[in-house]
Amino acid sequence: MKFLVVDDEKDVEMLFRQKFRKEIRSGAVELEFAFSGQEALDILENTQPPEVMYIFSDINMPGMTGLQLLEKVKEKFPEIQVSMISAYGDTENHDKAMSSGAKEFFIKPIDFNTLRNEVEQMLKEQT
Repeated sequence: MKFLVVDDEKDVEMLFRQKFRKEIRSGAVELEFAFSGQEALDILENTQPPEVMYIFSDINMPGMTGLQLLEKVKEKFPEIQVSMISAYGDTENHDKAMSSGAKEFFIKPIDFNTLRNEVEQMLKEQT
C-alpha cells in the first residue's frame, strides 16, 4: 500500500522511514514524500489512477495549506484517505479537517504507535 506524506519539513521523511522500517522492508508499505501541497497534487495527478491510497499531511505549510490540500484531494480523488497532522491541537483545525473529510487528526509530536495502528487497520481492510 502506497502512502504519501506531505510536510514542508524535510526531516519528516527520515522519521517516517525509520518508524515504518519493518513495514517498508516487508513490502507492506511504500512511502512517498511531498514537501508542499502542490507537489502532492502533482504526484497524484501524474498516475491515473493514483497509486497512493493514504495521505498524511501537515496542516501548516507555506503556499497551499494541508486543509486546502485535503479539500482538493477529496474533490478530485475521493477514494484516497487523508489524515491531518498539526503542531497545534486546536479545536478549529481539528473540526475543519474532520468536516472536510479527514480520516484522523494527529498532533505533533506524532504518536507513531497510534499511527502504526491506523496503518495496520488499513492494511487489514485491503486484504
